[in-house]
Amino acid sequence: MKYRPNKAILTLVALLMISFLGVAQSKKTVTLEDVFKKGTFSQKSVRGINWMNDGQYYSSLVNAMGSRQVVKMNLATGEQEEVLLDGRALGVNFQSYSFNADESKALIATDVESIYRRSSKGVFYVVDMESGSKTELADGEKISYATLSPDNDKVAFVKENNLFMTELASGKTTQITDDGEWNKVINGSADWVYEEEFSMAQAFKWSPDGKKIAFIRFDESEVPEFNMQLWGPLYPEDYKFKYPKAGEKNALVSIHVYDLASGNTAMMDAGEDTNIYLPRIYWTQDPNQLAFIRVNRLQNQLDLFHADATTGETELIISESSKTYVDLNYNDDLQYLSDGESFIRTSEQDGFKHIYHHAMDGSMINQITQGNWEVTELVGIDEEEEKIYYISTEESPLERNLFVTKFNGKGKELLTPMKGTHTINMSKDQKYFIDYYSTTEKPSTVTLMDSKGKEVTLLEDNQELNSTLASFDLGAKEFFAFETVDGTELNGYMIKPADFDPSQKYPVLMYVYGGPGSQNVLNRWGGSRDMWHQAIVAEGYIVACVDNRGTGARGRDFKHSTYANLGKLETIDQIEGGKYLAGLDYVDESRIGIWGWSYGGYMSSLSLMIGNEVFKTAIAVAPVTTWRYYDTIYTERYLQTPQLNAAGYDENSPINHVNKLKGNFLLIHGTGDDNVHFQNTVDLVNALITADKQFETFYYPNRNHGIYGGNTTWHLYTQMTDFIKRKL
Repeated sequence: MKYRPNKAILTLVALLMISFLGVAQSKKTVTLEDVFKKGTFSQKSVRGINWMNDGQYYSSLVNAMGSRQVVKMNLATGEQEEVLLDGRALGVNFQSYSFNADESKALIATDVESIYRRSSKGVFYVVDMESGSKTELADGEKISYATLSPDNDKVAFVKENNLFMTELASGKTTQITDDGEWNKVINGSADWVYEEEFSMAQAFKWSPDGKKIAFIRFDESEVPEFNMQLWGPLYPEDYKFKYPKAGEKNALVSIHVYDLASGNTAMMDAGEDTNIYLPRIYWTQDPNQLAFIRVNRLQNQLDLFHADATTGETELIISESSKTYVDLNYNDDLQYLSDGESFIRTSEQDGFKHIYHHAMDGSMINQITQGNWEVTELVGIDEEEEKIYYISTEESPLERNLFVTKFNGKGKELLTPMKGTHTINMSKDQKYFIDYYSTTEKPSTVTLMDSKGKEVTLLEDNQELNSTLASFDLGAKEFFAFETVDGTELNGYMIKPADFDPSQKYPVLMYVYGGPGSQNVLNRWGGSRDMWHQAIVAEGYIVACVDNRGTGARGRDFKHSTYANLGKLETIDQIEGGKYLAGLDYVDESRIGIWGWSYGGYMSSLSLMIGNEVFKTAIAVAPVTTWRYYDTIYTERYLQTPQLNAAGYDENSPINHVNKLKGNFLLIHGTGDDNVHFQNTVDLVNALITADKQFETFYYPNRNHGIYGGNTTWHLYTQMTDFIKRKL
């Protein structure tokens, strides 16, 4: 007799299967709690990489059982071989480490305290790698930038604005300078504006033989002080620091070399003009030859000098000028080759940033790379094989890939063909590199590769995060390009809801930064800010972003087009972006908003005011509202001084466009912002009140430019989300 299953049972099983499949296929929606409370989308990475001398190993900083360890990793196998430094064994929960030249000693730092964006101080120890014993520096006082000498037996550091040196064998400490004083003179450490705008904090370097120390001295006696009130005590405290606003006096800078044997200090001759910048020092292969860069006040001329470290006599090697500005960051790849006969540098003198090879007298041997694309970073030089490894935009301005080419510019190879963004950490012998690779859809994958671009070991694939992402309903980031009314092509991206229906009309929130040389439209993983955008998208919005004129990766002319008139073309382009989006069938043209932070807050403010027919709502976080309040180095690079170009400062200040405000405006700032001062928001608020404009504002007491700490980030993004839902 043939078995016939009961129809009722079959029906029940079918219903259960449908129900199960529905549960299995249903995905979660991104929430603010996921992004800012639970850390649901946190990435893993491989940090603290130090390539070891023998070429067979690298070290890495890891967390282990509540403490930090430095582990030794085998390049061939990818396996951990030993623990080099153990915080528990040392009794020091260190935050950073470095080795000396022969790896016989390590320098570790604990109790590190941030000062500004890049500066810090902490308690430092020297660890003998053979015995495991540690020696505390400066009797446990907090010091900055402790650096081991190349000859292995000394440490230099900065304490209370003076430069010191300790001999490890004897423990003897020598005070090299004695005129350092808060808000007056700094030796061996950058002042606020150099730190922020020239991306430097430490301002001293050992000579190659460890017998001299070159350092920069800042006399900021005449620099005006800025006063921030710190709220909390019964009587709020004043915090005063030197901050040169556009057009005001800068610190007087000079470069000095201290000779350890004689105890003498020589000043390098940088010329008679004192209204200059001296932002970089380098040692050549000659231990008595120092190199340094001098930039004029308007930053449209950059000079490279070689100096006799004993006498201070100098020789001009290269001088580069521009009708706009010479960007120091495009000349920060300077490397002197070990033969002592030549050096490599980068420049955008032909319209795009490329690599150049020069003889020691400055004469050009050849231009190594060329084309209508940018070299974004020089990552390795193999002198024996005469090869240069670099990251560029040759594949696309939206991508970053690693290439190698010969010194003569021939034999170019693409080593990382996968589309996306590749960040490279290359070994000292150029035999290996670690590739940190991501795309808009894929978080970072960290892979150890050989010099041919072949995978050796997968170090981190973020598989757990990828699995988590697969369980959420996420909108894909789609790239687009469009032409403005004047024929300029701009790049953008948009994120649509996962259940996007082209027959519906969606509100749009645009995200902007837009500052000179920046780039938001890039094929890379976006991190927590992108995940917040996903939470906004889950509420039924489209999030979009447009890189305006003035942004990077598209050559000098595109980047420099905003020179002397910051805000004008950028605002036009954001408005054009809003109009382009408004013309799409699935966009509700009556509900387009824009938000940004810092330069982006400046842009979102201008966009809402000037583009009031396009934008309904804007959020400005920590915005510049007049460039007259921002610092000399950044502002004058792009606008000249207020004395030379008053219109460039005033015509595109949001303060002078408040009468045009028609939409919904939320203004947010931290009162402890040492970078873009709260003063910017106070003056904009005053102007809005005078113009009888209604708006919303919120301040975060004592928070700096990043507006974080404790519950702050959660509170900030919750507030912005609520405003968007109410007003867009």
